[in-house]
Amino acid sequence: MKVNIGIIGGSGLYSMPGFTAQEEVRIETPWGPPSDAYILGELSGRKVAFLARHGRGHRFSPSELNFRANIFGFKSLGVERIVSLSAVGSLKEEHRPLDFVIPDQFFDRTRGRVSTFFGEGLVAHVSFADPVCHEVAQVLHAACLSSDVNAKLGGTYLCMEGPAFSTKAESNVYRSWGMDVIGMTNLQEAKLAREAEICYATAAMVTDYDCWHPDHDAVTVADIIANLTRNAGNAAKVVTAAVAAMPEARHCKCGSALAHALITDRKAIPEETRKKLDLIIGKYFQPRHK
Repeated sequence: MKVNIGIIGGSGLYSMPGFTAQEEVRIETPWGPPSDAYILGELSGRKVAFLARHGRGHRFSPSELNFRANIFGFKSLGVERIVSLSAVGSLKEEHRPLDFVIPDQFFDRTRGRVSTFFGEGLVAHVSFADPVCHEVAQVLHAACLSSDVNAKLGGTYLCMEGPAFSTKAESNVYRSWGMDVIGMTNLQEAKLAREAEICYATAAMVTDYDCWHPDHDAVTVADIIANLTRNAGNAAKVVTAAVAAMPEARHCKCGSALAHALITDRKAIPEETRKKLDLIIGKYFQPRHK
């Protein structure tokens, strides 16, 4: 089944209620296996693919995630848009637990994670000034409002390494920088989706105020899970509405992100690297390389 909308489920969301004609597809990629099998089916009359980011049963920590395999798997299924769902801590009083934030910027505080498909003889520099697809973000925000979920369109998602939560000193520094929410996964997804020319936006589901807030100075997993459970129902409603409202055609620039990004002389690209990335770069080589 060829699909064009992908859904990445974050902490506490391991399945997507409302699917019909479900089937599981396991995909091997040049970077190894994704987090889990992709669940393919129909939602709101559209063909979609769902992936549990951390694997069913939450088996992988943020630092262990095979981001390249996850995004490449979606690309191989024909996905053109990804809706990401993730649990985050709030760094501003205005973003309350159970609110959703649709960020339009990211700030990287991870260490040593691989967040590119390129290298091994082929260099590419994609534009990442605006890291989120505004079309998908607007659809997500509208879906939140129609689902009676309090949401803000715009804001900065700070991506930390984890798996431990922030110290108070770190949390307060991030607040002084004007960051909106803090999480551990979305930056790498956004970068790789851009390189794969897939539209990407995330619904950041607030579970707590991080440790800066006097009422949340000792964030516990038990507290977060309680809000994750409540957010999961809202997430299902939002995704269902967003998929239904997603335009058929793309009018953004995400689908041509590599048009001016491939810098290596075509004659200098190793044959093995070219084959490995054919799914992503093939359309820029005529005739298409097999």
